[in-house]
Amino acid sequence: MKQAMQSLWRSKSRVVVPICLVAFWEVFSRSGVLPASLLPAPSRVLMTWLDWIFGFSGTAQDDSGRWIYDALASCLRVFAGYLVAAVSGIALGVAIGWWRWVEKTIEPTIQMLRPIPPVSWIPLAIIWFGIANKPAIFLVFLGAFFPILMNTVQGVKTADRNLLRAAAMAGANQSQLLRFVIVPAALPSIFSGLRIGIGTAWMLTVTAEMVAVKSGLGYVLWDSYYFLRYDLVIAAMISIGLLGFLADFGLKQVMNYVLRWQHTATVQGTRA
Repeated sequence: MKQAMQSLWRSKSRVVVPICLVAFWEVFSRSGVLPASLLPAPSRVLMTWLDWIFGFSGTAQDDSGRWIYDALASCLRVFAGYLVAAVSGIALGVAIGWWRWVEKTIEPTIQMLRPIPPVSWIPLAIIWFGIANKPAIFLVFLGAFFPILMNTVQGVKTADRNLLRAAAMAGANQSQLLRFVIVPAALPSIFSGLRIGIGTAWMLTVTAEMVAVKSGLGYVLWDSYYFLRYDLVIAAMISIGLLGFLADFGLKQVMNYVLRWQHTATVQGTRA
């Protein structure tokens, strides 16, 4: 009973701050300090968002009932760019962390490219790929690739050397060491990079949709800004935040499942 009450309290405490912020926002918006057109009240944003999703009142005008199409377009771009970044970032990170000659050959170039902001690639992306999905996918890839890569390298380099020695003494070869020792030991760092990368991926796809694409949540946000539809702008921001949160939540569940051995070891260590 006590544990149930504690769990209920924790679940309630998570929504206290958001509820307070929304209440303050509603009161401040209706106070007249700022024009309602510049800071729409949450109630108005909610009605616009619901019409954008379900198309029942026409409040969102041309975007009424089109949320699912815009969200799906953004999700597909994020998924495509993030998948390429995850596969290439993990593979290259393992290679850099494990083989010294790969590190010496590739890492200087990586470290030179890494500080360049992904948004600075927008002009080249448009020149190379045109106004379509490809420049957005390319920018998502750039944004997600480096966090995944660097965390993977760190995970490989900090793997427990005692485990390596034990596996080598048992007769494991290079491929077996990588498969059964290095990669499992690096998984916590790899998942940290994946979680950072998914957030960056959403930021970059929205940026790309503002400039290089004519569909998606980012495009709706930027187009609404031009028409002074700040309620739709905020609804788009909330949509992006919600989808980004759900993507990270799903990735976190996968991480907890894959790394359940880590939780078990922690519990056993605590009991000991």
